[in-house]
Amino acid sequence: MKRIKTLRFRFALWVALLVLGALIAFGVFVYFSLARDLAAAIDDSLRLSATQAIAAINYEDGRINFTDSLPENSPAASLRARDLTIRILSTKGILIGGFGNYRDVPIPPETISLPQRDESLFATFADASNNNSIRLYSAPIIEEGQRVGIIQVAKSLASVQETLNQLLRALLFGGVALIALAAGGGYFLAARALAPIDQMTRTARNISAQNLSARLNLPTTDDEVGRLAATLDLMLERLDDSLQRERRFVADASHDLRTPLAAMQAILDVTRDQPRNTQEYEHALDDLEFETKRLNILTEHLLQLARSDGHASVVSEPVDISLLLSDVCESLRMLAQAKDLTLACNVAPELVVNGDSDELVRLFVNLVENAIKYTERGGVTVNAHSDGKTVRILVQDTGRGIPRQDLPHIFDRFYRADASRSTGGAGLGLAIACKIAQTHGGEIQARSVEGKSSTFTVLLPRAPGS
Repeated sequence: MKRIKTLRFRFALWVALLVLGALIAFGVFVYFSLARDLAAAIDDSLRLSATQAIAAINYEDGRINFTDSLPENSPAASLRARDLTIRILSTKGILIGGFGNYRDVPIPPETISLPQRDESLFATFADASNNNSIRLYSAPIIEEGQRVGIIQVAKSLASVQETLNQLLRALLFGGVALIALAAGGGYFLAARALAPIDQMTRTARNISAQNLSARLNLPTTDDEVGRLAATLDLMLERLDDSLQRERRFVADASHDLRTPLAAMQAILDVTRDQPRNTQEYEHALDDLEFETKRLNILTEHLLQLARSDGHASVVSEPVDISLLLSDVCESLRMLAQAKDLTLACNVAPELVVNGDSDELVRLFVNLVENAIKYTERGGVTVNAHSDGKTVRILVQDTGRGIPRQDLPHIFDRFYRADASRSTGGAGLGLAIACKIAQTHGGEIQARSVEGKSSTFTVLLPRAPGS
């Protein structure tokens, strides 16, 4: 029963049914075409034989003379040799003469009422002695425009039926053989075609959420199965990469969440260990407030990433990037001045994109704030201009730069270079910025010279008609 449910068995069954249908249609067409052609040939033969027999009839003194003692060279002699039955009837249906195996068979009544002129009639009836079918042709004998008698020519259809029976047997036996061959061939071809799928199934069974490193590694072929295998390998590679990133995300998130919680617990334990004065309690509360804010920022970032991973719909409305960047720079200017840094904003006018203004503000606040955080001297510059159908925004700083080995990973969640651990960041700001840019149909690029500067370039599609 399990084998019957397999795809290869069903494929073989469908091939067999298709061949069976084609053979039935072909057999019916051949059988009835041959039967029609043989019947037409018999009728033509009877008609021609009747004409020859009429030529051998003598009509004298109002009487028809026809004898079965025919000379060898008479027109009717060949009719007897062809196993035909000839009989002559009067206009009233009385047998006058004839020869053949069916000379004395009953006369069909409808053959006696033939019209007076050149009308003829074909009839088929069964021989009571052997149940063979007999084909009978009746035609009037005309002399001087008057019907003087009826001639009937009959022939057994046994040879025709035997020919048709032989054809039917050939079609049946040949059809069974062809169906069996087609089913076997279909099963074999299906087995060969589906062999790579069986291999994919076995490989897939060995793949689990804990180990996505296995690959199908089927030979590269430019067919449906080959493309499916290549697509599955690419999908497994993406899933493996995504799983590894999620594992790092969970581990880093657990670490960063546990750190402020552990610090808060330590502060509480130390504070409650012995009585404290007012100043010490205020200091402990300040430390708790710092860790609480850190935990709150981390939680908010995690929620933002969860919403972006859930493919939340982005509001699509025209946003004036020129005005938005000016507001962002103005709001962060005090932060730059607190570190004795300059914050320049060189933005071309009327730069418009489609998107969510709140999300775009969060994107550029993260980038500019990150640039200020990692810049000790000099300043931060924000440039924006249109590059055809793209709005290009550059955030440049004169900070410490990013090490070459860290540059490919700075947009990964919770990734922070060792030198930046002291800043207290959660390692999510750039990941959030990258995600926001992607949801707006854009991207972020990063370039850096270690110890000198870093440049983050945001590319966003410009709104049509702007």
